[in-house]
Amino acid sequence: MRGGKKGTKEETAHRMEIPNAILLGQVKEAIRRGHTATINVKGYSMRPFLEHCRDKVRLAPAGELRVGDAVLAEISKDVYVLHRVFSIDGDCVTLMGDGNLKGTERCRKENVVGIVVSYVRNGKTLRADNPHLQRGVRIWRKLLPVRRYLLFIYKVNLKLSNILK
Repeated sequence: MRGGKKGTKEETAHRMEIPNAILLGQVKEAIRRGHTATINVKGYSMRPFLEHCRDKVRLAPAGELRVGDAVLAEISKDVYVLHRVFSIDGDCVTLMGDGNLKGTERCRKENVVGIVVSYVRNGKTLRADNPHLQRGVRIWRKLLPVRRYLLFIYKVNLKLSNILK
């Protein structure tokens, strides 16, 4: 066995990438039928709360939306984002990633596929309604004017911690 110790069985996990349009379309249908779905986070737009390929989110059918909720929304045909509700005006929902400095997306309430009910990091689950998490989300929103600098510090810290491992 190459790379393995004698007498042990070396297992290799295979990772398969499925295009978002296909995977999230299936997630949308499952949630519409009342199921929950857990997906891996891809991308950096939800930093510092969610990290690419490290975290997972559990999605459930969306009930009443509130500012600060993290949701999966279809912003155009087969184009999905996992972002936070920034504002609600009637049927129009404005979304913004935690790691975004100014860009927003808009959709209708009916285009919200699901709401994040829990976060999974390193095998530990944190409910989305956790009061400490909710407080952090509210503070982070108020820090939008200085978010650029905070994200820079976060990225430097992340790189340093990876180097020191």
